[in-house]
Amino acid sequence: MFTQLLDQQFVHTAMLAAAAAAIACGAIGSFVVSRNASFAVHATSELGFTGAAAALYLGFAPVAGILGGSLLVGLALGLLSLRGRERDSAIGAVLAVGLGTGVLFLSLYPGYASRAFALLFGSVFSVSNGQLLELVAVAAIVVAAIAATYRPLIFSSVDPQVAAARGVPVRALSVLTFLLLALTTAEAIQIVGALLVLSLVITPAAAAQRLTANPTDAMLLGIVIALVSAEGGILLSLAHPWPASFFITAISFLIYAGARVWTGVGDAG
Repeated sequence: MFTQLLDQQFVHTAMLAAAAAAIACGAIGSFVVSRNASFAVHATSELGFTGAAAALYLGFAPVAGILGGSLLVGLALGLLSLRGRERDSAIGAVLAVGLGTGVLFLSLYPGYASRAFALLFGSVFSVSNGQLLELVAVAAIVVAAIAATYRPLIFSSVDPQVAAARGVPVRALSVLTFLLLALTTAEAIQIVGALLVLSLVITPAAAAQRLTANPTDAMLLGIVIALVSAEGGILLSLAHPWPASFFITAISFLIYAGARVWTGVGDAG
């Protein structure tokens, strides 16, 4: 049965979609963790769900709502949380009003909201060829933007005060980071769902930064960990009747736990 499933087109599409999402998540995740903005991922993913609910109510595709909602939230977070001490309060305020609005749209929607609720937990095997192209395009945009601003983006993420003193446009890069995070989150929601998106954006990056202090190596290692988690989760779900999202999150967490144990043993030694 496992071999037969591997020959199916929908499995190939799912694995390519997961790879695109993992590359984007691993790349942007490194900068999010460096900025101590993990809470922003949670807010952006849940408000992407709010966008899906709004799209359903207005008669559009939920995926379009996710993308539009995530970008609006990313822009708002980038503008509101420019100072670190205000970050959590700004994100909390946006998250609260966004979730309330999502509940309103779902209550007004006359049909069944199962399509929106499915986005809470992901549905990688239902990704269409058209959605795959969109996922690849989003991943390419994220990677290209990071490559174009790589050095100042690292500088402003690791030491924003010194970067600002050196003339680096810290505020603009903050907004860019949150917009790229929004794009990446909208992409990853289709794979692991809004509630589990942290497993591809934050966990691989956190594990990588436990294993190396070099920012470039940490980003590349985060991409590898995200790829292993995403592709491994899909393969395991083909062999066992459990959701792919569970396996993706489990693999990601086990790698993170292993990284903590490894570095802990090294520190003790």
